[in-house]
Amino acid sequence: MSRPETLGALRDSGWVSTPLREEIRRNAIERIRSGEPLFPEVLGYENTVTPQLENALLAGHDIIFLGERGQAKTRMIRGLTGLLDEWMPIVAGSEINDDPYAPISRYGRDLVAEQGDDTPIAWVHRDERYGEKLATPDTAIADLIGEVDPIKIAEGRYLSDELVLHYGLVPRTNRGIFAMNELPDLAERIQVGLLNVLEERDVQIRGHKVRLPLDVMLVASANPEDYTNRGRLITPLKDRFGSQIRTHYPLDVDTEVSIVEQEADMPTIDGVDVAVPSFMTEICANISHAARASQQVNQRSGVSVRLSISNTEVMVANAVRRSLRSGATHVVPRVVDLDALPASTSGKIEIETLDEGRDHEILENLVRAATLAVFKDRVPPDSHRAVVDAFDGDVVVDTGEDVTDEAYAGLMEQIPALAVPVKALLADEDAADAESPAMVASAIELVLEGLHLSKRLNKDGAGKKSQFRSRS
Repeated sequence: MSRPETLGALRDSGWVSTPLREEIRRNAIERIRSGEPLFPEVLGYENTVTPQLENALLAGHDIIFLGERGQAKTRMIRGLTGLLDEWMPIVAGSEINDDPYAPISRYGRDLVAEQGDDTPIAWVHRDERYGEKLATPDTAIADLIGEVDPIKIAEGRYLSDELVLHYGLVPRTNRGIFAMNELPDLAERIQVGLLNVLEERDVQIRGHKVRLPLDVMLVASANPEDYTNRGRLITPLKDRFGSQIRTHYPLDVDTEVSIVEQEADMPTIDGVDVAVPSFMTEICANISHAARASQQVNQRSGVSVRLSISNTEVMVANAVRRSLRSGATHVVPRVVDLDALPASTSGKIEIETLDEGRDHEILENLVRAATLAVFKDRVPPDSHRAVVDAFDGDVVVDTGEDVTDEAYAGLMEQIPALAVPVKALLADEDAADAESPAMVASAIELVLEGLHLSKRLNKDGAGKKSQFRSRS
C-alpha cells in the first residue's frame, strides 16, 4: 500500500497524529493483551523487571534503568523501538521529524505555510526514531541540545534567525525515544540542560527566543553505585524520571544457561561437528553464580552474564583446538578444557584489594566450586560408591588433552560402574550425541573430577595431564 506523499493526501488518508506516549501505550497494550513478550530475547525478567516496565509504559513515564554491567539494560532500551508504529510521516526535509499537522521548527512551519496541502511528506521508519548517547565527561550541551552553526551564518543568515541553529541529538529524536547510557557520568552542568526536556518538554539554545515543544521519551541507564553517590546525579534530574527500574542478574542457573545458549557464538568448521553437553554449559553458568556470591570478588562492579558467555565460548574453542590437533571430527568440551578459562575470566571480574595477587588461585577455586556443584546436582549420590570401589588396588586412570575419546570409551569396559553416572549425565543430551565417544569422554571426566573434589579419589598432576587413583 502506497503512503501519502503530500500533506493533503495525508489528511485524505485519515491518518491521525498521536502523541508519542499514547502511541507507545497503545502498542504496549496490544502486546500485553496478546501475551507477546516485550523483549523476547531478554530472559529472566518475566516476573521482576517486565511488570515494572509495563507499568512505566502504560503510565507514559520517562524511565531510568539501574543495574550493574551485563544486565541487558541497553538491549531493553533499544528494544523499545518495537513499540513504535512502523512508519511515521514528517515534513520532508525536517531535521527534527516535524509533525505535518503541527510542525514546531521554523523550517517546518514556513514550508507548511507556503505550500499548504502540497507540502511534501516523508516517512520515517521506527528504527530511525531512536537516538542514543553514551555519557562521557566531554559531552557538551551542543551535542545534546544544539548550537549556532557558523557555516549557516557565513552563508548570509542573521544570528537572530532560528534557521542558523544546528539541532543536537535530543531535538533530532523528536517524536521518538532518546537514550542516555551511564547517565551519572554526564557533567552536572550538562545534566541541568536536560531538565527542561524532561519537565517542560522544550529546549533552549544559545539565548535564542525559540521554544521547541519536543515529544520525546527519555530513557537512561546507570550503575546503582554511581546513581546513589551524592553528587553523581543531580537531585532535580532524578526527580524528573517517572519510573526507576532495578535490573538484576539471572536468579537461577537454568536462566543463565538459557542466556548462554541464546547468545554464545559457537565456531562452525567444515568437517567438524561441535556439541556442547548441557552439564559443561552449567559449569560455566555456575562459575558466574559462584563469583557473584564470593567475598573475594568485588560485587560493586558486578559479574556480567557476559562472563558465562565468554567462558563457554573459550571452553568450546579449546576443545576445538584440542580436537583439531588430534584429528577428531566430533568436538565435545571436557573438564580439561576448563583450564583455558582464566583468559576469559580475568578481565570480567575484579578481585577485592585484600586478595590482590591471588587472582589465579581465586579463579581456580571458582571453577572447582562450579564443577562440584554440577557434579552433585547431576550425578546420583548412590552411584559414587561403586566407582570409588573400582579404584581399589592399583587402578589408575589417566586424563588430559592427549587422551583420545576412544580411550575413555574403553575405560567404560574397564570400570563398568561408570555406566550409571555417565548415563545420568547424558540423559538430557540428544540421543545421537549421547552415544558418541566424545560425549562419553566428557561425562567420564566430570565424574572423575567430581569424585576428586568430593574427596573420594586422589588426583595427581594438573592442567593438561592428570591421574586419578584410590585414596587408600
